[in-house]
Amino acid sequence: MHVAAILAQKGREVATIPANTTTREAVAELARRKIGALVVTEGRNRIVGIVSERDIVRGLAQQGAGLLDGAIGDIMTREVVTCTESETINRVMGRMTRGRFRHLPVMEAGRLVGIVSIGDVVKHRIEEVEREADEMRSYIATA
Repeated sequence: MHVAAILAQKGREVATIPANTTTREAVAELARRKIGALVVTEGRNRIVGIVSERDIVRGLAQQGAGLLDGAIGDIMTREVVTCTESETINRVMGRMTRGRFRHLPVMEAGRLVGIVSIGDVVKHRIEEVEREADEMRSYIATA
């Protein structure tokens, strides 16, 4: 199974914000959407970073509450790891596990076309394993 299958099921909407958005506004957006990360973009969806709940918590621990009035660009992760729709779920799961991050923007031809979370990836992998087990049980029952 590939990343495209996840996007086909969950949709391609990506929550984005500009780097000059305040951390307070970003926190409100994360809470409103009930998500864990926002892709930070410049211009026409050019990725310049990603900000997650972890980035905000680390920033608060280092800088205190004053962080909330600063720009999200000051605490975002600048080196964003991405994937493509054609990558396998297993490959993406491995990359996320090794990198210890939970959100992976999906790029095609230089365009942001979606985002997958570790939850999306694990859910699809479990569904795939369950489907394979059902097929094996069916095969054994008819043999």
